[in-house]
Amino acid sequence: MSTPSRRSVLLGGAGALGLAALGASGLARATTSAGAGLAAPGEVFTLGVASGDPYPDSVVLWTRLAKNPLAEDGLGGMPARGQVVEWQIAKDEKFTDLVRGGRTWASPDAAHSVHVEADGLAPGTEYFYRFRAGSEISPVGRTRTAPAPGQMTDLTMCFASCSHYGQGYFTAYRHLAQDEPGLILHLGDYQYEYAAGTNEVRKVVGPETVKLADYRLRHGQYKTDPDLQLAHATAPWLVVWDDHETENNWADEVPEDSSQTPGEAFLARRKAAFQAYYENMPLRRTARPNGIDMRLYRRLAWGDLATFHMLDTRQYRDNQACGDGVKANCAERLAPTRSITGAEQEKWIVDGFNASRARWDVLGQQVFFAQIDLTPGAAEGYNMDAWDGYKVNRDRIATAMGDSAVRNGVVLTGDVHRHWAAEIKETYGRPDSKGVGVELVTTSITSGRDGNDDPNQAVLDENPHVKFHRNRRGYIRTRFTADELRADYRVLPYVTKPDAPVSTAASFVVEDRVPALNPA
Repeated sequence: MSTPSRRSVLLGGAGALGLAALGASGLARATTSAGAGLAAPGEVFTLGVASGDPYPDSVVLWTRLAKNPLAEDGLGGMPARGQVVEWQIAKDEKFTDLVRGGRTWASPDAAHSVHVEADGLAPGTEYFYRFRAGSEISPVGRTRTAPAPGQMTDLTMCFASCSHYGQGYFTAYRHLAQDEPGLILHLGDYQYEYAAGTNEVRKVVGPETVKLADYRLRHGQYKTDPDLQLAHATAPWLVVWDDHETENNWADEVPEDSSQTPGEAFLARRKAAFQAYYENMPLRRTARPNGIDMRLYRRLAWGDLATFHMLDTRQYRDNQACGDGVKANCAERLAPTRSITGAEQEKWIVDGFNASRARWDVLGQQVFFAQIDLTPGAAEGYNMDAWDGYKVNRDRIATAMGDSAVRNGVVLTGDVHRHWAAEIKETYGRPDSKGVGVELVTTSITSGRDGNDDPNQAVLDENPHVKFHRNRRGYIRTRFTADELRADYRVLPYVTKPDAPVSTAASFVVEDRVPALNPA
């Protein structure tokens, strides 16, 4: 078996990755920008490989067998029987120093997906992994374990959100991979439920996702993208969902007002969406769905440098106040009983803050956390789908961040298809108010198409704690050290054409024990 060099994995693109590992594979024929080619009929590793949820001694290895990812039944053209899949993990990309291996079972009940929790690994160590099914060998992925407790190991981490296949090319994922992160976070809207729209950049296949087969097909199409495959193969991922993995703006057991699945029908849809999400993500067995429930919030430590608290702000929330949308004078949003986290998850967050030993406590979550008045002038307009629609719940968590063992509080956010940077205040509207943390909001990978250069100055003027805005597509690259956090806002000038370059629109530094954004 020939394998890719480290340079081909990180810089050569997904086509080079597939060529080295699989010979004349569909990935090698695909362009790294447009994802124009699919693997040839009969090949089973068309969806690539991934890893996730790294612990000091273990990591999840993922793949899903699919001969035809666009098969309408959502089963990827695979037979209605299981298949043995072998896996290997090594310290080198040539697999001469094997450390673990075994066999697992890819079942049609799980869309022939594989979740291997490879254990017995060394902390803070880079590994390479691959799979075999019959005579076929997968692309090679690179992963790493988290550092051991007590270690203060620097970390480059990139995070992203909102990747609509029909609205653009996933070039940002390629640039993200080439930044060589040690960890990647995805904060939701990994895929979108909508059927094909008009004037799409790339054709979305299948109807609006309602049934299990629909969700499996949609995940399968997204996973054929070579730039997304490259990002998955580069580093372990920590993932959480937002709304579009199920349906726009859903809230617990309540669908959106215009839902195709009103009332009880939404619960069947939610169950299907959760099942497909688990099948297609590198998640541990603790996240396996149980009917309409799935425990996705969890905590991961990166030595003593950072603790990542990954939240779920969809499954337990009260319905959006005042009919959703941006609303002024909505008294309902101020009700102390309203919650976006649910009581159990809120207690889990606060308990984690109180027990913290990390230099940086990081909330990986979905919707805007800091207060932001979106209506310039005397009126105050707040987004009911964000934490502003659950003000008291948000304020309790912000207070806990400032009054607990948390040394440096950081909130990472997606959802809004724009870059923002904000300081989290104890009391908004007062320039001298105590800062309790910072919020870094990533724009979308493609959702919203190319964007523009509107500075949104009126909103910035209305919210002095908000320090930056940019309406372009991209992601955020961070560098955590013991002394500071650096955030680079990475942007692409366009996504409606392939192969866009990437640049840094702005950079901020957060110093240890100083919850403020300093332009770099």
